Amino acid sequence: MTSAAPLILLIDDELSMRRFLRVALSAEHYRLIEAETVSQGLQEMAAHNPDLVLLDLGLPDGDGIDVTRNIREWSDRPIIVLSARGQDREKIAALDAGADDYLTKPFSTGELLARIRVALRRSEGRGGGETAVVDVGAVRIDRSARRVYRHGQDVHLTPTEYRLLTVLLQHAGKVLTHRFLLKEVWGPGRADQTHYLRVYMQQLREKLEEDPHRPRILITETGVGYRFQVASSE
Repeated sequence: MTSAAPLILLIDDELSMRRFLRVALSAEHYRLIEAETVSQGLQEMAAHNPDLVLLDLGLPDGDGIDVTRNIREWSDRPIIVLSARGQDREKIAALDAGADDYLTKPFSTGELLARIRVALRRSEGRGGGETAVVDVGAVRIDRSARRVYRHGQDVHLTPTEYRLLTVLLQHAGKVLTHRFLLKEVWGPGRADQTHYLRVYMQQLREKLEEDPHRPRILITETGVGYRFQVASSE
């Protein structure tokens, strides 16, 4: 990204939503390009290479999931899906197609802006290599030494717990589906066995969270997967 304000491409055929987002994003000094259709959106994407895409799934000339797949063939820019389709299967399909995040309409301006900030920070970090030491609240993860600390005390993680944590951290701020995590940590043969994931996520929370029942770092996206929260959404 350049020093100019981040450029956001909004692909949505709903006029009232475009007006709402135009006001909300301009108030935060984002630059905005708008498109109403799949074809127009892909043209604007190719012409301007925006820093982030806000994408509706229900478009008049195609489906947003297909748009996501198309963009992912040549660009790794963050994609946040905004859709009235609230079913888990729709969220999972969008995330598996390459979307970074998913918000169900209606959503609050504050939540959208927080998700945008996280996605942009994550995108900026891609070019700088993997940071060896990451601090999140009282937790420090030293990937070069393969050590984890909480309040300065060494935390013992099993190899599987550490692998799960590092996969989440590698994609920090992004929602990762159950299937993706299971394949990455346990392999393709365990991709449907979500009980493995629930057990190990609970173990990680017991070791890393201040209150495992109200996690602030290892966040559940209900029915979809998990997200490593890199910073407060405030």
